Amino acid sequence: MRKILLLAGEESGVLYAKRIAAELESRGPVEIRGYDDYGFKTADLAVFGIWAVIRKIFYFLKVKRTMERAIDEWRPDVVCTIDYPGLNLKLAAYAHARGIRAVHVVCPQVWAWHQSRIPKIERSLDALCCFLPFEPKIFREGLATFVGHPLLEEFGSVDASDRRTTRNVLAVLPGSRLGEIHYHMPVILEAVARLRADGIRPSIVIPAANDRVYRALEKILKGSAREISAAVTLTRGGAREALRQADAAIVSSGTATLEAALLGCPTVLVYKVGYFLGEFLKRAITGTRFAGLANVIWERCGGAGGQPMPELLQDDFTADNVVSELRRYLADANSRVAASAHLLETCALLNGDGQSMRRIADLI
Repeated sequence: MRKILLLAGEESGVLYAKRIAAELESRGPVEIRGYDDYGFKTADLAVFGIWAVIRKIFYFLKVKRTMERAIDEWRPDVVCTIDYPGLNLKLAAYAHARGIRAVHVVCPQVWAWHQSRIPKIERSLDALCCFLPFEPKIFREGLATFVGHPLLEEFGSVDASDRRTTRNVLAVLPGSRLGEIHYHMPVILEAVARLRADGIRPSIVIPAANDRVYRALEKILKGSAREISAAVTLTRGGAREALRQADAAIVSSGTATLEAALLGCPTVLVYKVGYFLGEFLKRAITGTRFAGLANVIWERCGGAGGQPMPELLQDDFTADNVVSELRRYLADANSRVAASAHLLETCALLNGDGQSMRRIADLI
């Protein structure tokens, strides 16, 4: 029986891990372990920002030591790490140095910043599974493989003309980490208040990424103006259905912005971090102009037309700017349909064929 250590440190990675595990199990006897088998929960691993990591540094050192001991004692045949590069690539390198096959899923965004990491990544891995078609050529020949993007396989056919029907719904996805909620929600709620003052009063659906985020959002909404909280439906999960039904969305930078694009939901991408981290990122990110994957795909794969998804980052993420971008989607069906069509055309550049999990399992 093969032994696979499958490590995912964030919500999106856990979803991929489940699909990879199902594909591996369909091929024959296999024992699969992950962080949770050693007492570590995804919600505790997924922290936001430099200071949050520093505050939990001893926790992360414990995670690292525990997983290194697991690699030494259990001796898996393969260590497959999924995204979460800060810790996962260190564990992959640890396994690789001990003669254990190390496979990493989701290419670190070295095309955006810190390209000096490329040689170290190449020395740490036996295989790298890339979700974006332009990523493999960044690395030495034979290391990286474009497997396709798994999200393409989870969405049925979407027609931009469906957005012509006004449902009067705004989806809000403020992030899956508490730090993101802290920075994003005050601005979002202010934007909602200004929309209402302008006579645009959509129902608001906020699908919480996990229970911890749900509780934080619940507390924030209880402290907000009554007319705002009354317009909000807070749910546990259900992000894709919210995006499918919404006229428009406000979405925190991350995988959810690509999900919004795949569903053709006109979206305003937002993101804000602390001042010092923000200044660092401004100087460090030199390989792309964009934060959102839909925009990166459009930029790198030769998409037509203008930028498909407006981005409001750091100082540009203000209530006035959010309202300005959202107003055209919520009040004008033609603008909404055009934006939806542009997003869907951009996602088509990924050229997915539905075989990403099979390819990943082949490499494992």
